[in-house]
Amino acid sequence: MKNIYQVLQDLEIQYAKHEHPAVFTVEDANKYVINTETGHSKNLFLRNRKGNKYYLVVLESEKKADLKKLAVTLGEKGLSFATEEKLMKYLGLTPGSVSPFGLINDLEKVVTVLIDTELMQNETIGFHPNINTATLVVNTGDFKKFLKWTGNEVIYLEI
Repeated sequence: MKNIYQVLQDLEIQYAKHEHPAVFTVEDANKYVINTETGHSKNLFLRNRKGNKYYLVVLESEKKADLKKLAVTLGEKGLSFATEEKLMKYLGLTPGSVSPFGLINDLEKVVTVLIDTELMQNETIGFHPNINTATLVVNTGDFKKFLKWTGNEVIYLEI
């Protein structure tokens, strides 16, 4: 597995690292919010009904994702949460540490990334560095640079 810190360094992406106790929910993470100006994300790893397409949904932490509406938007018959095994297989992550930074482990570019346009309006955004005991805050422009580097399909939409 690749190291996210090395990838960020190679891409010349600066970040601020904030360590905290392990968090498993947005509510847990909000207890350790350092900067209220930073966009805080909720990251969902989903699959379509057939189980042959996978999506990483990255949205503003306080929003709820309407999976039925999202499925219609994507032309899917239904969406549900992917299994822990698929999360590990495609992103190299465990529940509670889901992050777009896990895309460094998707060597076959299986996962389509769905980004909430509202989240991208922030100057900076925070994500777990593939483990839920820290948060890395990066400039939104640098996050777009990272997404382009991954080579995964990225779709920006209002969620």
